[in-house]
Parts: sequence; structure tokens; C-alpha cells
Amino acid sequence: MTPDAHSRRKPTTRTRKVPASIRTDPSSDDVHDVVFFRRHRADDPAQSIPGREALNSYPGKVRATMRAVLVAVAASPPKKFTGGGYWEAMKGDMAGWFEVRVDGPKRHHYRLFCRLDYQATNVSKPLLVEVAGLDKPFRTVLSSADYAKVRRLGDEYLSRNPRCLA
Repeated sequence: MTPDAHSRRKPTTRTRKVPASIRTDPSSDDVHDVVFFRRHRADDPAQSIPGREALNSYPGKVRATMRAVLVAVAASPPKKFTGGGYWEAMKGDMAGWFEVRVDGPKRHHYRLFCRLDYQATNVSKPLLVEVAGLDKPFRTVLSSADYAKVRRLGDEYLSRNPRCLA
């Protein structure tokens, strides 16, 4: 049988969709890299890593939970993560900060303070930066001085680009 000269199918033209704009910077919708802030030699000759030091001082189960939360948040991406109270955006003086919240043994509370960084140079992905950690007994609050110390570390982190990372 020979093909019909007048096909009943409509001719199709293939068109390629061209993006409206080409993105060159990391986006909050991208998967993030989880990194630690390392203090600069000019600010701390020992070049401490406050977030890692705090995390490593927490009980094993708290550490494991926090690491699992950070991995899940970074893959989500962070602004879309619904973490059941483990990942919280902060308000007021701490706006722009996020905290990983885990309760440990004897109802002791552990906090890890993080920043999302989309302006870091020499990185291919946006960063979820672990800056500092604090803990507190049950039914107590962190002082404004504690939060001020965390903000100072965050300011130190943002003051240099390329960033100081561990």
C-alpha cells in the first residue's frame, strides 16, 4: 500500500522555548551547599569555627538530628522547607537569620544559627551557612547579648567576599 499523498495530520513546527532571561546568580530555589563560617585570622588568630564547635559540643542525638535537618533544608530549598519546628525563620533583630531548634536530654534546648548567602563569590551554589550555636536550659530565654554576639559573627562573615568558610 502506498502512503496517501494528502496526509490527514497537520504539519507540526517545532519551536524551542527561549527563557525570558538567563540567570547567572544563585537563586533561593536552588539546592544549597551546607558550610561552616570560619573566623578570619585578623578577627581571631585561632580561626575558630563557632558553628562547628557548638554543634560538636551537643549530645550525639541532637547533633544527628541537626545534621539531618540541615541536609533536608539544603535540598528543599530552605525557604520552602516545612520542618515541623526544627527550621525556623527568626524575626525582629534577628530577621534574615534561621535557626535549627532541637530539644535534648532533660529538656535542654539547642540552637544553631544559620544564614542563607546568595552573594558569595567563587561558589557555584547558594550557601546555607552555619554561623554559631547556643544552648539553654528549659524555660529560659537567650539574652539580647547572646543574640548580639551571633549577629556580630554574622556581620563578620558578610564583611568579606570571598567568604571565610571551613
